[in-house]
Amino acid sequence: MGSAAKAEPAFRRVWGDLRAQILGHAFPPDTALPTEAEIARQYAVSRQTVRRAFQDLVAEDLVFRVPGRGTFVTPASGRYLRQFGSVEDLMGLSADSQLQVLHPLTAAVDPTSASRLRLTDDRVVTTSFLRLHHGEPFSHTSVYLPPRVRAHLGEVTELSQPGTVSQVTIIGLLDQVLEAPIQDAEQSITVGTALAEVAETLDLPAHTPLLRIDRMYFDANGDPVELAISHFHPDRYSYRTRLRRHRA
Repeated sequence: MGSAAKAEPAFRRVWGDLRAQILGHAFPPDTALPTEAEIARQYAVSRQTVRRAFQDLVAEDLVFRVPGRGTFVTPASGRYLRQFGSVEDLMGLSADSQLQVLHPLTAAVDPTSASRLRLTDDRVVTTSFLRLHHGEPFSHTSVYLPPRVRAHLGEVTELSQPGTVSQVTIIGLLDQVLEAPIQDAEQSITVGTALAEVAETLDLPAHTPLLRIDRMYFDANGDPVELAISHFHPDRYSYRTRLRRHRA
C-alpha cells in the first residue's frame, strides 16, 4: 500500500480529497471553495498541481469556475453523475451509491449469458439489483457469474435477501476472494427499452428508451468472472468518460 500511495500523482490525491468533500456536502452552496493558493499550502503542492485537480473536477461537472470570483460547487440537479476511466472507478460506486437487492444470488440455466461467459454448459448464478443515490434508483442491473466464481464468494449476506440495501459492489466482493484479481473489463453501450421489471423498478413507462451498458469483467488470467447488464434511468443518470491522447 505504501508504494502504491507514493506512486499516485499529487493532483490525483488533491482531486480525490476535494471530490470526496464535495460529494459529502462539505462546501455550502454558493460559497467559493478555497483558492488555489490556499489548497496548495494545505497539501504542500504547487498551484499548477491544484489547477490540474480543479480541471478534473470541472470536467466531472462537480465544480464551475467564475473568473475573478473563484470556484463553486455545481448545484445538485438530482442526476447521478460519475466519471469512469478504470475498474477502480467502478468499484468506487460504493462511495456514494447503494445496492438494493431485487433477486438474491440464485443458480439458473441461461444459455446466452453462459455462452458469453465462455462456460462449457448453460449453468450460471445470477442476481439483480438497483443502484440508489439519495434513495432514488438510477439503474437496474442483472449480474451473471460462473458457478466456480460464485463458489469463491461463500455466504454473502448483502445479496441473500430481497430488499437488502448495502454499499457493496459485486466486483468489489469478487476482488477480495478470487485467486486472480479482476484485471480489466470490456463494455458495450447501446440503447435498450424498459421492459417488465426494469420499467417497474425504475418507475418508468414500459418501452421507455434507456441507456444500456454491458460489462464483462476479466481476471488477471484473462478468464471472464462477471457479466453485468445495466439499464439506466434517463433522468437520473449521466455517463461520462475521459478520452486521453497518448503522445509518442
